[in-house]
Amino acid sequence: MKQDSTRNTSYTVDCEDYVHVVKFNPFDSGDSCSLIAYGGNNYVVVGTCRFQEEDAEVEGMQYKTLRTFHHGIRVDAIAWSPETRLDAIPPQIRFCTAASDRKLRLFTSDLQDKNEFKTFDGHSDYINDLVFAPNEGQEIASVSDDHTCRVWDLEGNEKAHFVLRSAGMSVCWHPEEAFKLMVAEKNGTIRFYDLITQQAILSLECEQTPLMSADWCLKNTFKIGAVAGSDWLIWDITRSSYPQDKRPVHVDRARLFRWSRVNENLFATTGYPGKTTTQLLVHHLGHPQPILTGTAAVGSGLTWHRTLPLCAVGGDHKIFFWVTEM
Repeated sequence: MKQDSTRNTSYTVDCEDYVHVVKFNPFDSGDSCSLIAYGGNNYVVVGTCRFQEEDAEVEGMQYKTLRTFHHGIRVDAIAWSPETRLDAIPPQIRFCTAASDRKLRLFTSDLQDKNEFKTFDGHSDYINDLVFAPNEGQEIASVSDDHTCRVWDLEGNEKAHFVLRSAGMSVCWHPEEAFKLMVAEKNGTIRFYDLITQQAILSLECEQTPLMSADWCLKNTFKIGAVAGSDWLIWDITRSSYPQDKRPVHVDRARLFRWSRVNENLFATTGYPGKTTTQLLVHHLGHPQPILTGTAAVGSGLTWHRTLPLCAVGGDHKIFFWVTEM
């Protein structure tokens, strides 16, 4: 790989395959290391990371693969369960994937003899995003190009079904709002659903399309962010159903939006994978320009560390990590 394609990357991890999606575990797993999962063309790898920013004894970054799970098909999305514990005896790893065959797969492993997976059928088109219920982890929500959002139990039974007006692009569940689900649609609408009444209770409008990705700020439940067209957009839902702030950032089209988990003013966006490189931009709401610009060779996926201002993007046989300022 040429040097310029990884300029200003803080760290990289070499992988055996193209990395389609990468996801830090957003929950505390009871261990000082951070869990990370990444998906390739037919497997998921689960590993641990430790960075010098959190441990003075680490030089740069330490990465260790815990287990490789055979998947048999390209991995398109990964969600971690809050039930994942490295401090349990035996440890428990639980995550769910969405794949190009329109199925969800729920993996449970003790990293020894027990390695189970269940397949959930129901979506009739490509699944774009999925998430576990953040507190108990007993349900999974998924959104698809089939214009539905579905909520499943861990046996694969459908517990709720919301009909959307366009493709569902992102689904978010907030630990402080456990009975609400946020669903972002490609047509530029973001809706919040009450899971008890199974009714829509609030909607936000981008007024531009296509909306490709949206996220619910962990540190401030009133803040929602998204990318649509080539812009990022931010809402304060107490003020208006229209964005309070927006800015054009990616020349062709923006692809992903993710809030930092440690600062409510920090977020990252990625552009569409170009012919050679993908642009990562880290933004701070107090600064008019991006505070960090990175490039990854044909990058895909975007994820923030649970406790550090550090994000990762997958790419061609690599994961790229960038550390930014708070």
